[in-house]
Amino acid sequence: MKAVVLAAGEGTRLRPLTEDRPKALVEVDGDPLLTHCFEELRALGAEEFVVVVGYRAEQIIEHYGDEFRGIPITYTHQREQLGLAHALLTVEPHIDDEFMLMLGDNVFRANLDAVVAVQTESDVDAAFLVEEVPFSEASRYGVCVTNDAGEIVDVVEKPEEPPSNLVMTGFYTFSPAIFHACHLVQPSDRGEYELPDAIDLLIRSGRSIRAIPLDGWRIDVGYPENRDEAERRVRAERPTTRQAEAIED
Repeated sequence: MKAVVLAAGEGTRLRPLTEDRPKALVEVDGDPLLTHCFEELRALGAEEFVVVVGYRAEQIIEHYGDEFRGIPITYTHQREQLGLAHALLTVEPHIDDEFMLMLGDNVFRANLDAVVAVQTESDVDAAFLVEEVPFSEASRYGVCVTNDAGEIVDVVEKPEEPPSNLVMTGFYTFSPAIFHACHLVQPSDRGEYELPDAIDLLIRSGRSIRAIPLDGWRIDVGYPENRDEAERRVRAERPTTRQAEAIED
């Protein structure tokens, strides 16, 4: 299964960390955010990375080249920052089967494999890792509504009055049906082509989308303090010298 990573963002909210680099190259515990994404997707068996670049794209391409630890990288370019659905359409020529999608400003230590398993072993068109957050924070994200079977029946992008506190985390699996939906999306009030709007079109056309509750943690690195929190958590999970020696023995 191929893995798509969206890494075109400028990261204005991450300044000053992004004054001289794109958001995807902001470091967490010594490694760029994009490296953390690649490592997680590699562990899931990704056969190719398709990376959407935009702001300071040349820095990302120069840093990684055409492969990461033996896995080939294909780059596509989002020339204008017009939303995630717009970014996703740039990879359409490179995808002809089910694929993973990760937002490149997230750090995950979670059950991503459960999402992939649902996509590959069930008759679904998409599966999302979702997380419960306080209602006061839900309006910052794409909010999901599910039925008793765990299927997503409605999504709303950054609603003023969230219909639930269940939010999309930034890791998804899709069938190629998502591309047709992205083509049909109209610009939002923000002037962007929103991924939740494309997902809503899938739902309304009768497609099945499953929600998998997050088991573990993830940090959406939108602000410098989020980077600091992600770094703290990653370091906390690093084996001590004694543990590392025990593993080697």
